[in-house]
Amino acid sequence: MTKRRKKYQNRKFTSGNPPNFSGQHLMHNKALVNDIVNLAHISENDLVLELGAGKGAITNVLSNRARKVLAVEYDQKFIKKLKQLEMKNTVIIEQDILKISLPREHFVVVSNIPYAITTPIMKMLLNNPSSGFLNGVIVVEKGAAKRFTSNFVKDPYIIAWKMWFDIQYIKGISRKNFSPPPRVDSAMITINRKAKPIVPISDYLIFWGLAEHVLKDPQLSIDLALKGIFTPPQIKHLKRNLRINNEVSVATLSEQQWGLIFETMVKHVPTFRWPKVKKAKLNHL
Repeated sequence: MTKRRKKYQNRKFTSGNPPNFSGQHLMHNKALVNDIVNLAHISENDLVLELGAGKGAITNVLSNRARKVLAVEYDQKFIKKLKQLEMKNTVIIEQDILKISLPREHFVVVSNIPYAITTPIMKMLLNNPSSGFLNGVIVVEKGAAKRFTSNFVKDPYIIAWKMWFDIQYIKGISRKNFSPPPRVDSAMITINRKAKPIVPISDYLIFWGLAEHVLKDPQLSIDLALKGIFTPPQIKHLKRNLRINNEVSVATLSEQQWGLIFETMVKHVPTFRWPKVKKAKLNHL
């Protein structure tokens, strides 16, 4: 963790001072705003959650298309601007993004989220697949977008997300489209709940345990990473089913291969050998 991130997490904020101000860059390109909302295919039946509404560039467009918009913003100067727009079907939630309660009903997310809390926001939306989150179009820092959509997965939470959601990199966005301009470019990603999840949603905690265990060292070979869960004969048989002949690292496994490993574990491995989710992790799922 960088010193800057520690400073951000340890900072105490008084009412009205946004905890994510350092990473919020407002979008001023109207054509780009329309592209983002169009990509989300918002209808008059949708409940839309916008995280980091800023001055309302995206919010204003959403309010004319959605059944209801929940616009989350914590900066009082931005909240004042939002209220001046007098948008229909829009509720302004004056709260820290990371402290809100997600809607219980089905909802869509359309947001240009603050860079400083990109991963925590993604975890809030995706860590628990039993939530009402259906799909979204989100603008994030370009490096984060590539990490979330890469075929080389070293983070357990990202491979867990991919069991229930399709995450796609749509296109890069120049820093020139923002005010103040960030130091790096952004990118647009889409998230869509899979029509048929690779792992049953009811088993998500079991899968989390497996993912954390296997990706403790993403560079390990299949044989070493699965040791302790599967017996050597089981690993040999599993590798044949996975169509793996060489010693590839577990970080290169595809979503379907992860699904097969999970299915094989549940069917053929005694439960006492299943890796368990750490207690500290349970509080965040």
